[in-house]
Amino acid sequence: MYAIIANGGKQYKVQEGDVILLDCLNLEPKSKVEVSEVLAICDGGDIKLGAPYVSGAKVELEVINEGRGKKVITFKKRRRKDSKTKRGFRRDFTRVRVVKIAA
Repeated sequence: MYAIIANGGKQYKVQEGDVILLDCLNLEPKSKVEVSEVLAICDGGDIKLGAPYVSGAKVELEVINEGRGKKVITFKKRRRKDSKTKRGFRRDFTRVRVVKIAA
């Protein structure tokens, strides 16, 4: 059984026991989160699609920790123009474990 959930403008395919990185939620470790923005649920061969969300479906998550990702460098150079920019970016994330998928 798996579900497709929406969080922070992104979509994630999750199963029970999966560990995923969501956008920073500012929560304490071992706290519980319920996501009701479930786009689809597949249970064996049975698929429920939402319009836009599946009614009554929830995915329960447990917060493991929060952190920051690796630094991503964006470098732009315009040749022969003596023009360049270098910027760094680190994404803040919340690591969560999928505890239960309820249709």
